[in-house]
Amino acid sequence: MIVLRREIGDVLRDARQRQGRTLREVSSAARVSLGYLSEVERGQKEASSELLGSICEALDVPMSAVLREVSDRVAVAEGLSIPDTVPADLAACVGRPGGPRWTSARGELAPVG
Repeated sequence: MIVLRREIGDVLRDARQRQGRTLREVSSAARVSLGYLSEVERGQKEASSELLGSICEALDVPMSAVLREVSDRVAVAEGLSIPDTVPADLAACVGRPGGPRWTSARGELAPVG
């Protein structure tokens, strides 16, 4: 059975760990107790939309990106295939030497330079 709070917690924990940040750092920045953030990450507590917004802001990750990844995980668990939503021209040039670099500004991809 798919438990949404577990998927949300996994995505948040993955984002925090990719940044090399501790629970203490993120809980302080999000203004939520360390214990509660730990329970959210372990899928033991459901985060309200306000709390989820604070955690995403503390991680500097758009909430839409978190929810999209959660949606993709749920779809995979349901046996659905996830279409590639990256435009072919963007995928072809990102990461290519000499190709444009991209940054996320307020959740939108924008070319750098």
